[in-house]
Amino acid sequence: MKNKMDTEKKKRLLISLIVIFGTIIIIATGYIVIKWWGDSNGKKRAEEVQASYASGLPVGTTNANGVYPLESDVDDTGNGGANSQEPVENMVNFEDLTKENSDVYSWIYIPDTNISLPVLQSTDDDNFYLDHDIYKDYSFPGAIYSQSKNKKDYSDRVTVLYGHNMANGSMFANLHYYMDDNFFDTHKYIYIYTPDRKLTYQVVSAYEYDNRHILNSYDFSDNAVFGEWLDAAKNPHSLYSKVNDDVKLDLNSKMLVLSTCMNSGDNRFIVQGVLVKDEKTK
Repeated sequence: MKNKMDTEKKKRLLISLIVIFGTIIIIATGYIVIKWWGDSNGKKRAEEVQASYASGLPVGTTNANGVYPLESDVDDTGNGGANSQEPVENMVNFEDLTKENSDVYSWIYIPDTNISLPVLQSTDDDNFYLDHDIYKDYSFPGAIYSQSKNKKDYSDRVTVLYGHNMANGSMFANLHYYMDDNFFDTHKYIYIYTPDRKLTYQVVSAYEYDNRHILNSYDFSDNAVFGEWLDAAKNPHSLYSKVNDDVKLDLNSKMLVLSTCMNSGDNRFIVQGVLVKDEKTK
């Protein structure tokens, strides 16, 4: 009788374990499928947005030899940006884009990457676009966004834009290209379009940074604090870094910080640029 009871207990235990592990496998598989679908759908939507509102900006690798058409007209002398008197072509259809979502206020473009994307800022929730796309639908990839501590006209001393490091190469994943020597040396500029301006930033450095919230951790209105940030931009305390030693920074500099995840761990990967040209658009 005892042996029979022990056998029944073992059977029930075995069945319970099978059910538990089976449930875990089903949940894990479901999560992977849902995440894959979300990533794939998010990338497809991003490509649709690029084609619909900024089709004139080529996306992806266009020239393996490092000759990039938008860089030839940049005068990278002088900090703070030399203002052009003649308006240049605005490559983004902001009129239709802002009708889609009024939270869109600019567009970021880096040649020879997948980074040609709208930039948003929510009026209600600083991290809304961490997991929502430009249509305000829930989305694993989210969107490129800034937080309310930053003005939308890029007039702050430091403007921070956030984006996910997606495994499929979308959002800000291609920022990691800047750890390649050739890419860093040949891709000197980041472009920001607004409804009436084209801002050109020269890349200063790219490096691994800790997980501190930059705008909450530093008072950039303090010249000493800002000066230390500029020094760190030129001399990162990171073994995982690239620096353009030719760029000059001072207290009049306007910095753009692009922030995404590392491929592992809690730290961030950031690419910093300084404003070198501010042009009106038509």
